[in-house]
Amino acid sequence: MTTALGFACKGFNVIGYDIDLNRSNKIKNGIIPFFEPGIEEALKQTLNINFFIVENEDEAARKANVIFLCVGTPCKEDGNADLQYLNSAIDKILLSISCNCIIVIKSTIPPGTTSKYIIPYILSKKSDVHIANNPEFLREGYCWNDFMNPDRIVCGCDENDDHSATLLTELYKPFNAPIHFVSHNTAEFIKYLSNSLLASLISFSNEMALIAQASGNINIGKAFKILHEDKRLNRSGINHYIYPGCGYGGYCLPKDTVALSANSKANGFIPKILDNVISLNSNMPRLIADKIKIFAGSKGENIGILGLSFKPDSDDVRDSPAAKIIKCLLDDGYCNIFAYDPIALNNFRETYGFDIKYSSAKEYVLSKCIYIAIVTTWSEFKDINKIYPEKHFIDCRYYL
Repeated sequence: MTTALGFACKGFNVIGYDIDLNRSNKIKNGIIPFFEPGIEEALKQTLNINFFIVENEDEAARKANVIFLCVGTPCKEDGNADLQYLNSAIDKILLSISCNCIIVIKSTIPPGTTSKYIIPYILSKKSDVHIANNPEFLREGYCWNDFMNPDRIVCGCDENDDHSATLLTELYKPFNAPIHFVSHNTAEFIKYLSNSLLASLISFSNEMALIAQASGNINIGKAFKILHEDKRLNRSGINHYIYPGCGYGGYCLPKDTVALSANSKANGFIPKILDNVISLNSNMPRLIADKIKIFAGSKGENIGILGLSFKPDSDDVRDSPAAKIIKCLLDDGYCNIFAYDPIALNNFRETYGFDIKYSSAKEYVLSKCIYIAIVTTWSEFKDINKIYPEKHFIDCRYYL
């Protein structure tokens, strides 16, 4: 949606197709089926003007000079990226695309995938097309701003593919950002490089917090805030990731770190730092659940969970730390759990199906529980401990 509407707002004619026709129909009626600031307004500006939703991939592919494939690449059980959805999309569009069409893979795929598998497969079926990579660097909750005001644009192309380079330059010129043309492998790797760095910063921060907790008498939140004053850090805007909490979640960081590790091992190198980043992150929900249990004590005690989305300003609950923490508590026999989130409540309930009590008002959770864990840093939770001084807040995000 962000890619489609971004190009439409820059004046290009965009045709959108999704295999989920229920979602497509909502979009055709001006309804965004997820929460992301800025997207709804962009849809209103462009829908049926230069952004059109179609009901089959044949129509979308047949009319396009450039096709962006934005399908998911989730993690398989062995850690490798699952390419079945991408492969399916490729098979469908190959039946309809015109000659000299450019297939641009926006999906996150491990380094070497395009050159080793995708290009040979496509060219064996259709020789007069071009293949490029164009990884995205979008933060949930800020996708629209990140797309419309990018700090860099990365395009993976064959060095002799002047057609792709020319057309992609034309598409991205209105965004006024540096455009880097690199090999397919390099473009794929840059995406994993970026996400693995962010994940590593989060796991590093959590390990430092655990060290501080073991040492005792350390104000962990204040220590990190003072660290952020280091001019080498505070100019970069990366401090958000250099802060302890519940570990990283969401769709990208968990699957991408695991996929890069699996890809590296398949190529003969064991990535010890990356594996430790993943391992620590996997352990965080258990460590936090144990911390909550220390405060709550009895298994019959009511426990409040404030925040269910994996991050604030998003209704995304995929790989949410809250879900893992709640599962740990339920497995340990703590069954009286009351949960609240400003916008992710229904998504969480439908996704996980936990036998807990949900409320659309945090006041209800507070009325039922003495022990309340802050799991997502929604702004409405800031200073909640001062408003309810009689409650015991377990600050899992060092937020209060």
